Amino acid sequence: MRLAGGTPSAWPSGALSREAFCAKVRAEGERLYRDLPWRNIDDPYAVLVSEVMLQQTQVTRVLKHWGRWMAMFPTLDALAAASTSDVLAQWQGLGYNRRALALKRACETCSARFGGRLPDTHEGLQALPGIGPATAAGVMAFARNRPGVYLETNVRTVFLHELFPDRDKVADRELAPLVAATCPEDDARAWYYALLDYGAHLKSVVANPSRRSAHHARQSAFEGSRRQKRAEIVRVVLAEPGIGRDELARRLDAFERAAGRDGVDGAAFDSIVDDLIAEGFFREEGAGLRA
Repeated sequence: MRLAGGTPSAWPSGALSREAFCAKVRAEGERLYRDLPWRNIDDPYAVLVSEVMLQQTQVTRVLKHWGRWMAMFPTLDALAAASTSDVLAQWQGLGYNRRALALKRACETCSARFGGRLPDTHEGLQALPGIGPATAAGVMAFARNRPGVYLETNVRTVFLHELFPDRDKVADRELAPLVAATCPEDDARAWYYALLDYGAHLKSVVANPSRRSAHHARQSAFEGSRRQKRAEIVRVVLAEPGIGRDELARRLDAFERAAGRDGVDGAAFDSIVDDLIAEGFFREEGAGLRA
């Protein structure tokens, strides 16, 4: 196994050596391996779909959606050509609908400019809508088996648990060189699977080490939030294309009151709908809204 980087000067003193750390992750990864349907495939688009779905969403939920999505939109070009309403309808249940629109826009760009193929570099991937460093590194590692700094919550959990057991507020700028130094040049895919599976296990059996990261942020409550109101509006418009604003406002108000909350005032409703139109979720045709 050839490592992509040398031993960083900032390797934590008193922690496991790099060799011992890598050996432990490999062993735990083999013991805890999860045979997920988007693993060990060479289709960058299919991997990208899984990476976007898995952002802030549990694996168990993604398992219910990834296969159906791939059957509906089996290629990058198929997603690029799909209607916004079909894309949003297939995304329902995953949350954070913006991710679906960004994924579609990335595929539209690739279909128009790159012959229906994703770029084959980290930099090219990050130039697409909605693709940041971690998602780009995931596509490169899992679809192309190329090394990179794939730093997401489960990976972060392993490094914090093993190398920083007594520290809080560990910044990603400290972790990134360690991630780079341990990722093998010739087996990035298996290495990151091991980190993901060991990290997921750690989060289930110990107090979540990722909370000690300087980048950890507690997710805001969904119930009663603006995000929930947005999701409900999207659901209603998808179910009833052409619904007018007044009726949509009445439905949202009833939804809130049924949950024991105050109704929604007109300014808040208009603000949410206007945002959704500006972001490309809906278009206004005459007196009705359509995705």
